[in-house]
Amino acid sequence: MNAEYQAFAEKLGRLAGEVIRPLFFNPALTVELKADDSPVTVADREVEKLIRAEINRCHPSHGIIAEEFGNDRPDAEFVWVIDPIDGTVSFTAGCPLFGTLIGLLHQGRPVLGLIYQPIIDQLCIGDNTLTLLNGNPVRARDTATLSAATLLTTDLANIERHQNHAHFEQLRRRARLTRTWGDCYGYLLVAAGLADVMMDPIMNPWDLLPLIPIIRGAGAIISAWDGGDPLTATSSIAAAPKLHAEVIAILNQSAMA
Repeated sequence: MNAEYQAFAEKLGRLAGEVIRPLFFNPALTVELKADDSPVTVADREVEKLIRAEINRCHPSHGIIAEEFGNDRPDAEFVWVIDPIDGTVSFTAGCPLFGTLIGLLHQGRPVLGLIYQPIIDQLCIGDNTLTLLNGNPVRARDTATLSAATLLTTDLANIERHQNHAHFEQLRRRARLTRTWGDCYGYLLVAAGLADVMMDPIMNPWDLLPLIPIIRGAGAIISAWDGGDPLTATSSIAAAPKLHAEVIAILNQSAMA
């Protein structure tokens, strides 16, 4: 793990936490709806402004891909990917299943990813070969059967809107436990060996790209819903290594018939 960029990413995450904590569970927080009906708050915008300013100050040649204020030099050699609050719905509801997502691309490939949950102070960072949670290495667990697996997703209704819901139901019935411990926190749980499958039927680059080095660094597998390359995906499946192929097969039966 590149020590300079790791330290910088961690600094960005903790700066984000300083903005977020006073606004969490704050009855004065105002929630707006964007054009796509997704929620946004002053916390989302102020966190992204702060992170962008720090990147531009410390690494002015680097590019940025981000949710709230768009892209800046996305073809640069190094590009930072920012989701200031991944899980704004949870954040605005006073539920701590959200986090700041920060990723680093080098020549278009994800080389570093960070999830920071500021309320319980959990910082997870990975570089495709190693993932640390609060400084300690973590690994995906070796669950081999769905009957022993914990399956996570963010929004059950989104699966029906964007993927084959009947196939998901087959998967859900085979799993030991299904919960909506979602957004980036679900991926943290997979990386930490506390859940086995985390899935989102629709994703944006800022949602997905920072997760790739974290999941891979923990020894799990991450792909698109159909098993394809997550780098260009608009959906995601992260799973323990012994389960991933079976999960993909169940979700894509008609395509494989």
